[in-house]
Amino acid sequence: MISHCTTRKIKSDSPKSVKNFALILKILSTIYKLVQSNTYATKRDIYYTDSQLFGNQTVVDNIINDISCMLKVPRRSLHILSTSKGLIAGNLRYIEEDGTKVNCTCATAVPVSSNIQGIRNLITDAKFLLIVEKDATFQRLLDDNFCNKMSPCIMVTPTSVFYHLKLKGKGVPDLNTRLLVKKLWDTFHIPVFSLVDADPHGIEIMCIYKYGSMAMSFEAHNLTVPAIRWLGLLPSDIKRLNIPKSTLIPMTKRDQMKLDSILKRPYVTCQPFWRKEMEIMGDSKMKAEIQALTFLSSDYLSRVYLPNKLKFGGWI
Repeated sequence: MISHCTTRKIKSDSPKSVKNFALILKILSTIYKLVQSNTYATKRDIYYTDSQLFGNQTVVDNIINDISCMLKVPRRSLHILSTSKGLIAGNLRYIEEDGTKVNCTCATAVPVSSNIQGIRNLITDAKFLLIVEKDATFQRLLDDNFCNKMSPCIMVTPTSVFYHLKLKGKGVPDLNTRLLVKKLWDTFHIPVFSLVDADPHGIEIMCIYKYGSMAMSFEAHNLTVPAIRWLGLLPSDIKRLNIPKSTLIPMTKRDQMKLDSILKRPYVTCQPFWRKEMEIMGDSKMKAEIQALTFLSSDYLSRVYLPNKLKFGGWI
């Protein structure tokens, strides 16, 4: 943890802080019972132990983050799990903590485990890992049998419910999906690529996997994979592939603010190719979804775009 970061104090004798202090003690008590009994609970489980007292889920989430930060331990060590939102498919087998054998090589995707720390005996012949921003794109690649046609690979995505939030500018990759990507990288050290929309929110999602988020900055070393490469959709691809303007979407003021915010981040200075792509987007004032490639052909993404990118090194 950096020494000059902002901190906040919660007092037990202040009228403003007394309720928050009491809630922290209540959740600490729950954590103590979980650790003592070697059981696990989700944040949602804790909220429903006394929903009237907590008021809303965000109160519980914030307090759990505070406790994790205060004790300087990852949330998993508190025996608190996030509800899984992600899906995984491809050339991967592993065993859950309870002994359940999971085979991801089937035609249908498997939900990401709620206890990533507990999975073991991971086996794969995959040549790369592909993080797919959207569930619809992920499903399309599954339907096109991409994992087997291209070369053995693993695909990961958050679910569509999660990404409905992204459309409101609130979406970030869920914790378990990030933990899984990190575990796969640590275990196999295979190339990791991201496939996101050519828009500021897609770039933000990719940055969270690669560099971390502000909310979980205290645990970034356990969650990030700096080796992630941006495979597409690149803003420069839009012109290169002659994607018609009718399939593009004008950037909003919020999009421009998000893009400007990303461009100001220190890590972007170390990524001149990323900066160039973002500047192309800013100059054109247009964004594109991955689905824009279907204008070229319905299976262009799996048949031409991704194979060519992977074969000829079209990532940055």
